[in-house]
Amino acid sequence: MRRRNPAPAEQMIATLIPAPLPRARPPRPPLPQLPAPRTGPEQAETHLDAGRLDPSGRISARALLHLLGWPPGHRVTFDITAGVITATSDPAGRHTIGATGLLAIPAPVRQLCHLAAGAVVVLLADPAHDLLLVYPARTVARLLAAGLPTGDAG
Repeated sequence: MRRRNPAPAEQMIATLIPAPLPRARPPRPPLPQLPAPRTGPEQAETHLDAGRLDPSGRISARALLHLLGWPPGHRVTFDITAGVITATSDPAGRHTIGATGLLAIPAPVRQLCHLAAGAVVVLLADPAHDLLLVYPARTVARLLAAGLPTGDAG
């Protein structure tokens, strides 16, 4: 009886696979220019504002953004610390100030801080440190209530 030899395993034919083309690395983009340091009495002060988030998570903060020197298209990075959202100027930031000067807080950041559409927030601009803090109103209320007198003054 004749025995069948198993079929050889498939192999790629080298002549059918083209050699990779040499590619030059793309040139690196130039580093962005850093803004000049801010000085003066107005720049050393912090400024407050309050607002309400629209259904898209945007808030009108034009006056504070102007004080910070963040025009439309300016890049920022968002962080969360103890329930407070921090927006910092970052040339490599993934988020930008909107064309109409609105600050759009990303959905994951809003979710982590339990901010829904219509939520009231308190904004604090600190030009000396080039940052904007966004406090949920309930956090501000809790901080203020903690400082209330207890009525035991004697």
